[in-house]
Amino acid sequence: MMTLTTGHAAIAGVILALWTIAAAWSVFSGLLMRRRAADAATESERLAQLLGASPALPLLVRPDGRIDAPEKLGDWLGLGRVPNFIVDFAGTGNGLTDTDATALARDVTAAQKSAKSFIRSMRPQESSRTLLMRGAPAPGALGGGVLVWIYDATESQAEIVTLGNEVTRLTKAFDALTQLIEAAPIPMWHRGSDLRLTLVNRAYVEAVDAASAEDAVARGLELVEVAGGVGPIAAASAARDAGEVRSRTVPATIAGQRRSVRIVDVPLGDAGVAGYALDNDDLERAHGAYRRFADAQRDTLDRLSAGVAQFGADRSLTFCNMPFQRMFALKPEWVADRPEFDRVLERMREAGRVPEVRDFPGWKAERREWFTNTDGATEEAWLLAGGSHLRVVAQPLPDAGLLLIFEDRTEQVQLASARDTLLRVREATFDNLFEAIGVFAGDGRLHVWNNKFRQVWGFDEALLASHPRVDVLAEAAAPILSSPQRASLMRDLVRTATIERKARSGRVSLKDGRHFEFAAVPLPDGNALFTMLDITDSRRIERALRDRTDALEAADRVKSAFVANMSYELRTPLTSIGGFSEMLAQGYAGTLSDQASEYVKAILESVAKLGMLVDDVLQMTQSDAQLIAVDRETVDLIKLLEGAATEHQAAVAAKGQLLVRDLAADTGRVGGDARPLREAIGLLLAGASADTPAGGRILLHASGSAEGALLVVSDDGAGSGADHEMLTRVRALVGPAGGVVTAMAEPGEGTAVQIALSR
Repeated sequence: MMTLTTGHAAIAGVILALWTIAAAWSVFSGLLMRRRAADAATESERLAQLLGASPALPLLVRPDGRIDAPEKLGDWLGLGRVPNFIVDFAGTGNGLTDTDATALARDVTAAQKSAKSFIRSMRPQESSRTLLMRGAPAPGALGGGVLVWIYDATESQAEIVTLGNEVTRLTKAFDALTQLIEAAPIPMWHRGSDLRLTLVNRAYVEAVDAASAEDAVARGLELVEVAGGVGPIAAASAARDAGEVRSRTVPATIAGQRRSVRIVDVPLGDAGVAGYALDNDDLERAHGAYRRFADAQRDTLDRLSAGVAQFGADRSLTFCNMPFQRMFALKPEWVADRPEFDRVLERMREAGRVPEVRDFPGWKAERREWFTNTDGATEEAWLLAGGSHLRVVAQPLPDAGLLLIFEDRTEQVQLASARDTLLRVREATFDNLFEAIGVFAGDGRLHVWNNKFRQVWGFDEALLASHPRVDVLAEAAAPILSSPQRASLMRDLVRTATIERKARSGRVSLKDGRHFEFAAVPLPDGNALFTMLDITDSRRIERALRDRTDALEAADRVKSAFVANMSYELRTPLTSIGGFSEMLAQGYAGTLSDQASEYVKAILESVAKLGMLVDDVLQMTQSDAQLIAVDRETVDLIKLLEGAATEHQAAVAAKGQLLVRDLAADTGRVGGDARPLREAIGLLLAGASADTPAGGRILLHASGSAEGALLVVSDDGAGSGADHEMLTRVRALVGPAGGVVTAMAEPGEGTAVQIALSR
């Protein structure tokens, strides 16, 4: 048995201790490695989860061209599995196209050789997916390969396209807005953050007389000047600091003219301040024109007979004319308070100018609907107490207001009632007239007729009710006429009255012996009135009167011949009396005493006057009996008138009167007997002298034409009119020669008698 020494024991103990330590270290190292392996597995699992949740897939291309990639890449490419090489990414109907696969392989090769990164966008065949590939040399740990990250950029690409389209749209809108601003007729501008001009439009350039927009911006030409101690930049700064739109009215010189403009500054935040200018002169003129128009409109409405009221959007009374105030007894001060619609209706009710209704609140509510009526104007007829009638028109306004028009139709309603009564009376009168009456329309159709019209012609009621044309009536009336062809006269008369608008008349006889006088008269409404009057009795009386007239004319001619003969018989004893009287006056029977001479003188004057009367009676009776023989000769009127004036000149002058001759050279000559014509002029001159006071004036006028001559004797006397007996004698003297005598007298102005003679 080996005996261990103390040294050996110590060595053994050391070895055992080392062994124990080594065993303990081994256990510790194993536990440490196990823990590290567990941590590595956890990290690997975490990285795998992160990689699986990543929007990109890694593709590692090794130096020998082989690839490592997740199986998900095969799904993205539509291949089902991941190929071993990039060139295998191409497929038939799936995967990448040959062109894309070749390009990707070329990019990978370039990255391996030159360490150059690349980006490429590809779309697998038969897929809507867009893949974005970012490649670069792999990190050193991966051994010199190429790492390609593949992103599914489908949504990103669509968003890019959308954003691109939006950019294009906004660009076009900005260009259009720029063109609009450029073409604006008012000056517009933009100031940058430093409030200096950065952009102006063409109107601004023209307003400041700049060469161009760039010139105006470069020179900082301002449109307006400092007004009220505030310049344009200070005003823009105030608008920017306040963060609100501000405007002010200032003077400015635009295109060489001094104008009043309204400047508006619009803050744009960090983008600066925009501004524009409005010509205040035109606006003020427009406002003035509007005010004048409104005043004229209100003045016109005040002159209307209808009442007019206007309510605003808040249903308050904004305007009413004077007829409205009078119609509803409204005081001006009450109207000035702009009462609400309901209050106006209540005041109208108090004045008794609305219809009587049981439910007045409900009635008011219905009238409030006028403001919102979408069917346009509403029209109502109000019957008021006392028999008044109002026509009411309610018109909604575009500004949500209301326009009311009240027209007093009381008189029109009364007139309409009276007219209806008149029409009924006229119809009754029409049917009971003795005359046959028919009214034809403009197209020739019978419109209205009375019973007498139907009875005279014997027309059937059904025929008249069909309103036949006049042609049909004429054809139906022909058989009862004594001359059927005369029926066309009815048609002709109606056509003349309706088309030519002329009145015509005629006569027609029936087979039964009756006679009618008819006429067609145009009416103001374009129709024609056809009337027929039974003149059978008148025809009989006319015939009897004609026979009696013939008998009277024959008796008158016998009387005239008798008077003419008696006139000749009277002349013989008058001649004897006159002759013996002249012998006595001349002393053939001895010298006469003074008294006897006076007696003889009176006898001679009476014989002369009686002889003149016998001559007048003879001339008149011969003229009436057409027995007088006119001695036709050519009479020189100037010479005849001069002679007559000379004969009366002395007598006229003796009375202190003035005889004026106005004898035109064109008076000329006429055919006739000079003696009675000269005697007629003498009678007129003597009558004028007798009617004219001393100092008066008598005018003898004569003028002529191709047709005849006109002789005038006038005076400025009392104007009591020419003596009827004298005029009768003058007419008797000039009548056989075709002379026409007319007389005119004006009290206080004188008398004029003219004789018209034909050549």
